[in-house]
Amino acid sequence: MNKNTVTLTNNRNGKSYEFDILDATVGPSVINISTLYKETGMFTYDEGYTSTASCKSDITYIDGGAGKLMYRGYDISYLSKEKTFLDTAYLLLNGELPTEDELGAFSFEMQKRSFVHEGVKKLFDAFPDRAHPMAILSAGVSALSTFYYKHLDITSPQEYKEMSNRIVAKIPTLAALSYRYSNGLPIIYPDMDKGFTENFLCMLRGYPHEYVELKEIEIKALDTIFTLHADHEQNASTTAVRNLASTNAHPYAAISAGIGALWGRSHGGANESVIRQLEMIGTVDRVDEFIAKAKDKNDPFRLMGFGHRVYKNFDPRATVLKNIRNELMDELCIDSELVEVANKIEQIALNDDYFISRGLYPNIDFYSGLILQALKIPKDMFAVIFVIGRTPGWIAQWSELNQQKTVKIARPRQLYIGPNDRTPEH
Repeated sequence: MNKNTVTLTNNRNGKSYEFDILDATVGPSVINISTLYKETGMFTYDEGYTSTASCKSDITYIDGGAGKLMYRGYDISYLSKEKTFLDTAYLLLNGELPTEDELGAFSFEMQKRSFVHEGVKKLFDAFPDRAHPMAILSAGVSALSTFYYKHLDITSPQEYKEMSNRIVAKIPTLAALSYRYSNGLPIIYPDMDKGFTENFLCMLRGYPHEYVELKEIEIKALDTIFTLHADHEQNASTTAVRNLASTNAHPYAAISAGIGALWGRSHGGANESVIRQLEMIGTVDRVDEFIAKAKDKNDPFRLMGFGHRVYKNFDPRATVLKNIRNELMDELCIDSELVEVANKIEQIALNDDYFISRGLYPNIDFYSGLILQALKIPKDMFAVIFVIGRTPGWIAQWSELNQQKTVKIARPRQLYIGPNDRTPEH
């Protein structure tokens, strides 16, 4: 290996092949194997794409070993503490943080565009009571293409901007509608006098002609969750969005696919699983029993909300949410048995060599589930909350790919292990 290339030697035929090394701004370099099959007649095998970079991107960077997450070069700790979710959404969509005037204009546009076409309600009427809000939301987003069909073929930067702002603004309204319809509740329209996050909470909690009283810490807690979920590099749902984008599918189809991927319990449904597990454990005196089960290699039980596929040290988002959770619990005077169970599990895990040696630190899902429950958000809405936060990231990723000079359709290869030709001879 020299400075700019890596050499691959095939011991079967004695041939060697050189591939370029591409350097990142920060983080690992990559080996460009785009011509591997052409030169060697072989593919690489990388189950789960754990060592494969599928694209070039300047949106988000993660250093799992150092526990670092940045959007457009800004550390997540700074954004979550000093900026709002709308600041972060603007940053992801436009590449720079907004000025005060730009933020004001962006916020006003979000308010104006938050209303959805009345025809969407007819679609929602067709769903049965108790339909899962994620299913309704996915269908609602896909249906937007029938109301805003001009976005099916975007060619100019202004069209990209208009489409991006429209989707980000309407997702919270569709999310609230999904919940209201699934529970047979009256619809609450957006309020032009309320900010982005406050508006969503009011649409979720409110009733006609009733004032919804919210504490600032409640709005701040949910706004912070939105910010922390806004993007996370090439995770499963983002990859789904980019894969659809590579086919030249319209953005509504791509976002709907992202919602479907996020619905999985191993992805956006993880914080719901955390709460359900805490409820299963039930009382503090049963914590040691389940800690022992988690340590038993012969027991399939797994402690939810600990460890992460990317973060091998600590999840920087969890650090932010832990402080928010503590502040929220104190101000709302929440002292439930569920919180006590979670606190004991957290205390054990942070001081036990078994968890420390394996990098099993509390992740974002461990804290976000407790926060969402404290905000009176139903468990089947947890993944929907994730969607609201992640939409700016999805749209930024979709736009980045579609504005490249050349776009190759996503087409992974496979290692075939089935039978050979079984066609009968004639």
